[in-house]
Amino acid sequence: MKTKNSVVKINGVFRESSGFRMFLISVLITGISYGLYKGMLDNFLAEVVGMGEMDRGVTEFFRELPGILLIFILAAFYMLSAENLYKAGAAIMLVGLAMHAVLPPTKVLAILAICTYSIGEHIQIGMKSTLSLKYAREGNVGAALGAQTSINQIGTLLGYLVIIVAFSVFAKSRPFNAFFWVATALALLGLIFAMKIEGKSETDKNKRRFYFDRKYTKYYMLEMFYGARKQVFLTFGPYVLILHYGADTAMISMLFAVSAVACFFASPVIGRIIDKLGYKVVMVADTLILVVVCLCYGFAHRLFPMNVAFVICCVNYVIDAVISLASMASNLYVKDLSENDEEVKATISTGVSINHVITIFIALFGGWIWQRLGIELLFITSAVLGLCNSAYAATIRTKEKM
Repeated sequence: MKTKNSVVKINGVFRESSGFRMFLISVLITGISYGLYKGMLDNFLAEVVGMGEMDRGVTEFFRELPGILLIFILAAFYMLSAENLYKAGAAIMLVGLAMHAVLPPTKVLAILAICTYSIGEHIQIGMKSTLSLKYAREGNVGAALGAQTSINQIGTLLGYLVIIVAFSVFAKSRPFNAFFWVATALALLGLIFAMKIEGKSETDKNKRRFYFDRKYTKYYMLEMFYGARKQVFLTFGPYVLILHYGADTAMISMLFAVSAVACFFASPVIGRIIDKLGYKVVMVADTLILVVVCLCYGFAHRLFPMNVAFVICCVNYVIDAVISLASMASNLYVKDLSENDEEVKATISTGVSINHVITIFIALFGGWIWQRLGIELLFITSAVLGLCNSAYAATIRTKEKM
């Protein structure tokens, strides 16, 4: 009954004539693959590859570099539809996972594999949002983004649960390589379903290689602020727990799993909140909450015993994952300003690249800040960026006022 009701809800959100079913199945399977990969990556880098704080920052610099290069990648393939770009991203992600499974675990080769996977991942980031908006019924764009995000979270959660069990039972053998192979096989299956998505691939003279327009200036700026504040938690949140609190692979995957469950339930709710209250309210509110989260994460070990501080950090990590879902609001802001679906695709993809301009420097210098100046300053920086994001979002003029 629950499954049936969920299907009806999805069918009510997406247009029947669209290719949303194969798209969502692919998102689910790719999410499982990602859950396996993400669930063990940080511990793999720390325990097997031997990366420290600064190394992790350098690795993240190269992982985020494809985000900046995305506008050039899309320029080379501007004739492709959003559907075909999504497929290309799936294929590149498959190659990156296969490299992890095949190549020796050295720092250089690990970074190369991570960078390759990241190219495909960043291509898909913009395309998943674009296709969700494209396939949505009128008046359900927020709900469509929420549904797609929830399905992705289900897949990711399943991947995390597998890692929790595997690394709890086989902790001493550390089966990283075996599960890189499993993740690779699932990425291949996700690609197969992605190939079944129907989408026009002929060249459209109206398609943009790059899309910069003055009306999107605030969107571009918000993407920079969001990318910077997000990067601190994405890169250093789990690593703080591993290096500072001694969390193992099963524990980190458990944290990711709890975050995925929270995001699964929160995604459709936040999507509907955006539809009801508007994207501006959500964009201002989420980063105000982030300030409290950052301060708790950065100063918990100063205020509480280590075991209590660890729990507080884990709780705040989950809260950050949930409030990060509010980034969906910026996609609705783009749709509100755009004239057609192609403009939405080009603008969101350009936005992904723009937020990485500052993101890669946060990744590169974040490790240095942590190593030299301490965890506290690292998360104070994130809190300040969150305040800047809220202040700038407050200047947005909604469509009704324009």
